[in-house]
Amino acid sequence: MLILGADTSLPILSVALVKDGQLLGATALEGRSSRNEKLLPAIDWLLGETGSDRKSIDLFAVTRGPGSFTGVRIGLATMQGMALALDKPVCAMSTHEAIAPDRGRWLIVDDAGRGELYVSMFDAGEEIMAPRLARTDALAQLGAEQLSIGDVLQERNVALACARRAQKIVEAGHLDAYKDITPIYVRLAEAEVKLKQKQK
Repeated sequence: MLILGADTSLPILSVALVKDGQLLGATALEGRSSRNEKLLPAIDWLLGETGSDRKSIDLFAVTRGPGSFTGVRIGLATMQGMALALDKPVCAMSTHEAIAPDRGRWLIVDDAGRGELYVSMFDAGEEIMAPRLARTDALAQLGAEQLSIGDVLQERNVALACARRAQKIVEAGHLDAYKDITPIYVRLAEAEVKLKQKQK
């Protein structure tokens, strides 16, 4: 099975190509701006470097946040568009699930700005607390090892983690539970907040 993975929800954009569990190639680049201009060229470069045809991709794996509102939308729209054109499935998962360890109980933590954090909890790789906002002083009460997405970005390719997680999901027969491509924003976008304030 050939899986193309992509993450555009975080400050470093990443794409990866995995075949039958083996890494064929991956790349990561600063993605805070112009994600829409970087994602498709990065995918094309990766396919060219690995000698792969996009028509041979069996599954498109993508993260759906939380993270950059614009980035999440671009990643989901691009991967869904490619999958629809090729009549192939999409496996969409939370960015936190993509990197969650398979063993132990972990609290995934990411900076959400405004003095808040995006947090979720996993036990043996299974989500037991969906992404939500929290303050730093509330983390100690949650009773789990903490994994910072900022640290993960320095050491791992998130798209590769997403692709490998997608393979496990398929092998477990759970793909139907990962067809939802709705972005996980957790917090309203600034424009939506302003609109709601105007409507009051």
